[in-house]
This record gives sequence, structure tokens and C-alpha cells, in this order.
Amino acid sequence: METPMRLFDTHAHYDSSAFNPDRDDVLAALPAAGVGLVVDPGCDLPSSRAALALAERFPHVYAAAGIHPSDCAGTGEEDYAALRELCRHEKTVAMGEIGLDYYWKENPPKEFQIVVFRRQIELALELDLPVIVHDREAHGDSLAVVLDYPELRGVFHCFSGSPEMAEILLKRGWYLGFDGPITYKNAAKAPEVAAVTPLDRILIETDSPYLTPVPFRGKRNDSRNLPYVLEKLAEWKDISVEELEQVTWENGLRLFSKIGRNGGISNA
Repeated sequence: METPMRLFDTHAHYDSSAFNPDRDDVLAALPAAGVGLVVDPGCDLPSSRAALALAERFPHVYAAAGIHPSDCAGTGEEDYAALRELCRHEKTVAMGEIGLDYYWKENPPKEFQIVVFRRQIELALELDLPVIVHDREAHGDSLAVVLDYPELRGVFHCFSGSPEMAEILLKRGWYLGFDGPITYKNAAKAPEVAAVTPLDRILIETDSPYLTPVPFRGKRNDSRNLPYVLEKLAEWKDISVEELEQVTWENGLRLFSKIGRNGGISNA
């Protein structure tokens, strides 16, 4: 009996060079492994174009286009114009991965990151797209920026903020992404964040090829490892894996609604 396609990996970088040896084989194998949908976010214009190229080739893959804060140096009007065109494609379902990253000292200045973040948010609103937010060691500024846009919708990818920050975002209708690190022994805040997050605001992600869950930590990640994230969350939420699988599938389709509007996989 074929495995039902109910796993939705809402964040995976199959455009990464880590998949150069076997990218097509991995992507082709996902539906049989139960992974029915994948969103591949770009981190700059070349990777956004590469993600879209994969989405055009694989029916179960969709793209997001954006400029990551670590890659935003020199971003100008031509870049925003190029993003606008990429986002108009029927298989580009979000603006992302965008946001703030204060972890790496070599990243562009905080002030410039914020400018680029805001411009991409405004572009997403113009195009009626959700955003995929990267927030690393920048919780206060990331929250302050998104709260300036009441109509904005999206997900805080691999959420690493406090339960208090989570509650503020959840009240505004945001989704939170949960990844492999929730399976790590040092995942102290994650159970508290999961506890305050309603089922209808949870998304599951891999961030492949990164953030591989236990028991494969240290190896290259891919979407077939989603069940380990799902199992941990189901344990914390005290529901069955099957129920959470269905809920997170529906959540992903609700946020990335362009999938349904353009004839993507239905929720039947």
C-alpha cells in the first residue's frame, strides 16, 4: 500500500551544493516516502532562481524568493525588481528567506539588514505573499519590524525566540516553524514554545541540508527525516503523529495558499 503523501516540508534548501551529487534522485524519492510538498526558499537571487527551476521540474516542489540577511550586502533596486518578477511565477509561493541575522560578525550592518528586510516585507505585501522569516540572535528587532506591518502573514522559520515572543506573534496570526533541533538534548526552550503554540499554527521543516534531527545529527538532512520532528512535537502536544501530520499539512496549505490557487496538490 502506498504511503499517503501528508508530510509538508515547509523549508528545505535543495538548491544547496550539498545535493549536487544526487539532487534529482532525492527529490524524486520524496513522494514515495510520504513527503507530498516541499517549499525551497532562496537566500539570494541565484539560489532563488535555482529553487524556482527545481519547482518547475518537480510537481511537489514549490519555491520562495528572497535575500537572506547574511547575503544582503549591496542589495539595490535592481535586486528588488528581480525578486518581484520571480515572485510573480505561479510556483513561487512566498517571499523568503528574509530577516535579520546578528550572529555572524561579518554580516552586513544591522541597520542595512533592517532596510532590506523592510523592503522585502513591503514587496511581499504588494504581491499578497506570505514571508519566511530568518531570525538569529535578532529577536527584538525582528519582532519590532514585523509588528509594524499588521497585515503581514508568514512563518518564523526554525523559531528560536522565547515563549513570550511566540505568544505575541501567535496573537498576530503568525506560524512557527519547528526543525531538527527540537530533538536535541539542549532544546530547553522548544517544549515551552510548543506548549504555547496552538496546533493550527505549527509548521514542520527540515532546513535541509542543515539541522539534521537525532538520530542522524551530523549527517546531511533531507525531507525524509521529517517524521523525527513530527514525533517529538506529537509527544509534547500529546496527540497522535497521524493527527499532527494532517494538521501540519493543512497549516502549510493555508499559509502557502498560492499552491491551492494554482492547481497544486489538494487537501482531499
